[in-house]
Amino acid sequence: MSTTDAHQRRSFLLVVCCTIIGAAAQVLIKKGAGALGPNPTMVQTALAMLLTPALFAGYSMYGVSTVLLVLALRHGQLSLLYPVFAMTYVWVTILSVLVFHESMNGFKLAGITTIVAGIAVLGRGQST
Repeated sequence: MSTTDAHQRRSFLLVVCCTIIGAAAQVLIKKGAGALGPNPTMVQTALAMLLTPALFAGYSMYGVSTVLLVLALRHGQLSLLYPVFAMTYVWVTILSVLVFHESMNGFKLAGITTIVAGIAVLGRGQST
């Protein structure tokens, strides 16, 4: 495997990690949002982001995800990596069903299938 191939593979894996971390961050932010009350002000929301453990952890995970994305983009192809970032939507949908017991329906399943198929098509196009 050439150095370029190794960098491409590492970049791809970093973006996959970003998608998982980003999805987990969104779940934590959703959980923490319940602590805000019915009509929080901007100041109350900002304070809650610092003082509510779930919100703080969620936004911190977004920060980690952003750092990993920067590292991934150093050697990866933006046209391939950024669409992979759309996997975050897939993980969020799955986690929403598992954690928040949201419903899974045909439309959500079709959306997930479309995202995964689109990423697969883009990935195949990169190998030629």
